[in-house]
This record gives sequence, C-alpha cells and structure tokens, in this order.
Amino acid sequence: MAEPAQQHRLSAGLARRLMGDWRVVVGGSIFAVLAILAIGASLIAAIDPLEQDLLLELLPPAWVDGAEPGMLLGTDSLGRDVFSRLVHGSRIALAVAVVAGVLTATLGTVLGLVAGYFGGLADSVISRLVDIWTSFPPVLLAIILVALLGTGLHSVIIAIVVIDWTRFCRVVRAEVMQQRRMDYVDSAVTIGLGRIAILFREILPNILPLVIVLLTLEMGIAVIVEAILSFVGLSLSSDTPTWGGMIAEGRQVIHQAWWVMSFPLLMVVVTVLGFNLLGDGLRATLDPTLRR
Repeated sequence: MAEPAQQHRLSAGLARRLMGDWRVVVGGSIFAVLAILAIGASLIAAIDPLEQDLLLELLPPAWVDGAEPGMLLGTDSLGRDVFSRLVHGSRIALAVAVVAGVLTATLGTVLGLVAGYFGGLADSVISRLVDIWTSFPPVLLAIILVALLGTGLHSVIIAIVVIDWTRFCRVVRAEVMQQRRMDYVDSAVTIGLGRIAILFREILPNILPLVIVLLTLEMGIAVIVEAILSFVGLSLSSDTPTWGGMIAEGRQVIHQAWWVMSFPLLMVVVTVLGFNLLGDGLRATLDPTLRR
C-alpha cells in the first residue's frame, strides 16, 4: 500500500509544479483552445468555409463600419467567411502538428536509442546519416519532397518527418550515452536483462520527459512548415482552408483588406508561441538539473 501512496504524492507534486509554471499554463491553454476549435469546428463556425458570395467580398470585421452581421472577422476576396476558414484551418494545423510530431519523435527517438546505446557500426552509420541530412536547408528540402510526392496532407507530414527526425536523434543519442553509464544500467545488466529490455524498459522511461519536451517544440515547427508549404501552394488544394493559404491570399489584398492576412498570421504566431512556451515550461519542470 505504501508504493501507490508514494506514487500518488509524486504525481500530486508534479501536477503542482506544472500548474505553478506560467509557461505551462499559458502554453497548455493555447493548445487546449486549438484542440477545441479543431474538434468543434463545425459547431463553432456554422458558416461553410468554402461558401462563396462575390456580393460580400472583402467585408471588414464586425467592429468596423460596413461589416455584415454574422461575419465576425470579415470576408476574403471571394466572399468567404474569414472566421470560419480560420477555425476549420485549425484542424489542418493540429493534425499536422500532432501526427507529424509523433511520427518524427518516434523515428528520431528509436534511431537515437540505437545509436547511443549500441555504439560501434550502428552509431557510425546513424551519425553519418544525420550529418548528411542536416547539410540540406530544411525548408528547401521540404519543398522538394512535397513537389516530388505531390500535394496533400500526407505529403506534408512525410516531408516534416523526413527533415526533422535528426533533431530527436541527436539529442536522444547524447542523452542515452550518458544514461548507459549510470548505476541502474549496470544493475540491470547484473540481474540478466537483455540489451533490448534495458534500452526500452530502463533507459527509455528516464529520457521520456526530454522526448516530450522536444515533441512540443516539434509541433510548433510542424505548424510553421505546413504554413510555409500552404503559402507556396504545396500543401492542400487552394479551396481547403489552411492558415498558410489564407496568408497567401491576403497578401494580394493587404492594402484593401488587412484582416484577410492578419488573422491567420496571428493564429500561426500564437499557436507556435504556445507550443514553445509549453515546451520551455515542461523542460524547466521535468528536468531535475534545471530545478536545482
């Protein structure tokens, strides 16, 4: 009975530390709002984001003279509701952030574990691969990959995974090389645990907080990459509401209708800032060396 009680106290203490860090609270709140917008997009924004009405083109937001009732953030050059497109665009942003982030973290972490623990030939091959990969400009590589694979959400996700797995691999490899010198690893070897068991049952849980922090930061990067690819027309179709696509459309009418470009740009900035704050707060809370 003592062990569950101790685990409960540790969990309660961790929760208090997390809630006591303003970065975790602000970043987590932004992530929660984004998730609510994405999940409840059809309920929150009842107007069809694809519905066009040229009689309503470039109408200003609701608080500006000349606004149309019901068009909270105005309309774009095709008369489409900006608020509705923003909300539905959050689905694309969140899907790319979560799926690409998790896949990138999984691939990079596994390769980093193998390179850091086994060393030798495995470490040499993976390290050289990382060096080759990081020699290419990431955004340019993403554009080339999507151009080769074809436009679509799956191509964007694959491109992000291909260009960003090295970030996880390098950090995890360095951490595993430190962890394998720890006493708990020697104890696991002494009691007869196999190398795979030690790697995934002993070392991985100890570096998991670091992976979680990297994952939150990667999710912000994924949002930026998707916005860039949408901006240059290499993400989804032009009709599909994406924040990058909206920024590209708004750039053409920025002098007549500032709101078409400003609101999606603000959403990208706030979302990325939220992920970065969440990552910094989790790192300060979960990393014991930073709490000293």
